[in-house]
Order: sequence, then structure tokens, then C-alpha cells
Amino acid sequence: MDKPTLQGEMITLRPIRPDDADAMWEMLADPEGKRQTGTTATFTRESIAAWCASRASAKGRYDFAVTANGDDSFRGEIVLNEVDEGRRCANLRLSMGPTYRGRGYGTEGIQLVLGFAFDGIGLHRVELDVLSINARAKSLYENLGFRVEGRKRDAYRDGDGYCDAIVMAILEDEYRAGQLG
Repeated sequence: MDKPTLQGEMITLRPIRPDDADAMWEMLADPEGKRQTGTTATFTRESIAAWCASRASAKGRYDFAVTANGDDSFRGEIVLNEVDEGRRCANLRLSMGPTYRGRGYGTEGIQLVLGFAFDGIGLHRVELDVLSINARAKSLYENLGFRVEGRKRDAYRDGDGYCDAIVMAILEDEYRAGQLG
């Protein structure tokens, strides 16, 4: 599986590398980022380093580091995973470091990944879960053409309570219609 680099106007998405481990560690240590993405796992620096080192050979997924403005530093990640070539579908995940949220990196990054998904590897459907507590992310996905398909009630922890996961997806023809509009 070829791991491409995707170039946009403001950002570059490149494959995650072993030297991204420290920045990934810092991103995953951010309490608000963990809450907004439903991350409850506990990580060690060693596990993050091993994970980053394994991305080049990982099958069925594309793990992209978000970089910007000609600077190759890791600012966040966009992942196209659970790629099923037979069903022509995949899952998408986005997480940005705290100082890089709200700058348009996620919007452009998702646009690049959707172009790769539909035009590069021939997918028909890209889906994701967004937590009901993350209104900003839900709005971002809707603005990019994702549609709400359903809700998984109390699917994620939110402190001492729970929150819903909103299931969203975009189909190939919806993506193409958005590109024309």
C-alpha cells in the first residue's frame, strides 16, 4: 500500500514518521483534545514511539501528519483507516494539537483526504463518528458534505457521564456534487 504525500494550499499531509512521536505524545496529553475525540486510552511515550514507527507498514490505513507553511513539523493527524477495498469504504479520524485548532488545517486536510479517498483509491463512502459534545467538529464535517446517519447513544465517556456518537458519512456522488458547487 503506497503511502502518499498530499499537497494543499496551506498544508501538506505526509505519512506519519517515527520522529513525530514527541509531538504526537504532546497532542495526546491534551485533556480537551482527549475529551473532544473520546480518547480514554492511556499511552506511554514508548507506545507512541512504537506506533509512529509502525505507520509506514500498517495495512488498510493511511496515517497522515498535518504540516503547514513549508514547516515539516507535526501539527495533528488525519487518518483514513478501516479501508475496505471490496466494499469501497473507510473511516476517517482527525485530531489537531491544541495550538493548531481553528486555523483551517482540519478543513483543508479533510478535503485533501476525501480527494485521495474518492479519486486516488476509488472509495465510494467515507464515514466517521463525532461526539455529540463536539459541536465545532460536527459543523466542520457538515460543511464538508458529511451527512448525519444516526446516533450511538452513550457510546463514549465524558467525565463521570456519557455522550453520544453521531455517525456521519459522505458518499462519492455527494463529494463530487460538492466539488462542482
